[in-house]
Amino acid sequence: MRQALRFPAKYPRPIGRRGPRNLLTLPVMRRNIFPIIKEMQCGGLFYGKKTFIFLLLLSCLFPLASGAQEAGQAAAESGTLPRNFRELTLGMSLDELKAGLEKDALFNFRGDRDVSFLPARDQSLVETTGSLFIKRAFFQLRDGALYIMAFSLNTAEVDHYSTFTQLVAKYGQPSYLDPKEAIWETGDTRIALERPLTVKYIDKKVFDDIINESLLGESRQVRLRQEFLDEF
Repeated sequence: MRQALRFPAKYPRPIGRRGPRNLLTLPVMRRNIFPIIKEMQCGGLFYGKKTFIFLLLLSCLFPLASGAQEAGQAAAESGTLPRNFRELTLGMSLDELKAGLEKDALFNFRGDRDVSFLPARDQSLVETTGSLFIKRAFFQLRDGALYIMAFSLNTAEVDHYSTFTQLVAKYGQPSYLDPKEAIWETGDTRIALERPLTVKYIDKKVFDDIINESLLGESRQVRLRQEFLDEF
């Protein structure tokens, strides 16, 4: 004799066994397993749709990411970084810088009122306000040549993530990265993105010379101090 089938209480056994084979009068076994099969099919279809949509989104995003990465790798392999922002270029003279600022609508340059002369080795500083995307801009010259351009961006219009993503897409992964700054550099140029949101263009050779001279000056001061103490 066949052993009677037992089914969970969730799917009660119907009273009748015979009749036409429709949804309401299926044989006992089919009627009781149908809700289980239905739940399994519905669940599988649901998760299948989610997986399909997720994979579709990934397939759309990967070409964009790979394209940006290839562009960044090409810039990195070329070993060059731009030394200019719009018409302003590292190495230009003070008069060329002032003329460039006067022509550019991004800057509210006021002429000689925005120029300061520093006592250290014929250094000068130009500081001006900007409009829309640039809050303030700083330009430092040494021996009459521009070696630092710093642009403090307007965080109401531009965010750090978008700026960092753009730089990575153009120049590849940074040479140095920490929570405070990201740096791209070659033998003669450095581009830095500093928090909260400042982009700097630096003539690396001039900057390194200034650092070395500063270290030499400090070591000389330490030596003189020690010679003085030796007098006692």
